[in-house]
Amino acid sequence: MEPSRTPADDLPGDGGHTYRMPLPRLALTTGVSHGPLDGAWWPRCDALELELPSLVTALEPDRYTTVGVTVDAAQWPDAPHTVMAPGRVITVEPARSAGQEHVITLDCETVGRWVLLVVLPQEPADEASRLMSAAADPALHLDASALLAR
Repeated sequence: MEPSRTPADDLPGDGGHTYRMPLPRLALTTGVSHGPLDGAWWPRCDALELELPSLVTALEPDRYTTVGVTVDAAQWPDAPHTVMAPGRVITVEPARSAGQEHVITLDCETVGRWVLLVVLPQEPADEASRLMSAAADPALHLDASALLAR
């Protein structure tokens, strides 16, 4: 019989501590998206530098690839220009054109482009769930503005 393990058994041998960000709250379209959105992301807080590493890791698994992110400047007014993540630096640019409100775009080197509706962190769970499901439904073929107006 194998002895039981505790979380402390998995700590590095030098006594250091590790922390893993929770998985991002994502709803993605199945297959190839042909709509204006590829799904939705519901961050837990509005600190992009804390939320972005786990989102990028979920969408671009290759740690040593280039990832560029475009964010809604009104939604993320204090967004940093770069975000450090394990094995990569993520470049962040504010959106420069209309129609990108409430959207984050991730340009990933190996998997392509993701366009996601950003559900506000303070959104009630039932409304967030509705928005995420609708954004991931390719049959609806709605952009972020149309989804938020429903």
